[in-house]
Amino acid sequence: MSISLSKGQRIDLTKTNPGLTKAVIGLGWDINQYDSGASFDLDASAFLTDANGNVQNDAEFVFYNNLQDPSGAVAHTGDNRTGEGEGDDEQLTVDFSKVPSTVEKVAITVTIHDADARSQNFGQVHNAFVRVANEEDGQELVRYDLGEDFSIETAVVVCELYRHNGEWKFSAVGSGFSGGLAALCRNYGLEV
Repeated sequence: MSISLSKGQRIDLTKTNPGLTKAVIGLGWDINQYDSGASFDLDASAFLTDANGNVQNDAEFVFYNNLQDPSGAVAHTGDNRTGEGEGDDEQLTVDFSKVPSTVEKVAITVTIHDADARSQNFGQVHNAFVRVANEEDGQELVRYDLGEDFSIETAVVVCELYRHNGEWKFSAVGSGFSGGLAALCRNYGLEV
């Protein structure tokens, strides 16, 4: 049975689900029904950070142009340029057993590609969610529906998976950023 979280809530992932080593992080969204003259392309990314919240090298930033980190712990399953259809629009997989000991947190984000040029923002997106499922059996463990909290933001930190006392936890973050992917990269200590 899936547990539904609200912004700011946290839950144990590996402690309450013994044997969980591989998870699918599914992200989905819908675009408001109006014509902005340009298609929407939302992109999921993962930032593998140290205890200070910084990514140590560019290879630990997983996105559509870098589909896997060097350890093989976090992988992007591919870019969906339209978001059409039901269910997950993009997915990342996390193998907790492979996450390097230097990585304390995996921040999962969504950005709007070319948002400024297309005059797009998350105020034009609805039904956004993230869910965590056990890769082994597909069972959904956690779900966080983001709600309609964003207006001018072009990037959102959706959730964080973080290590605590040897276990992995999930935090429903829902924090918006202006400045798109570049702002997120700077936030996590990457040069843009």
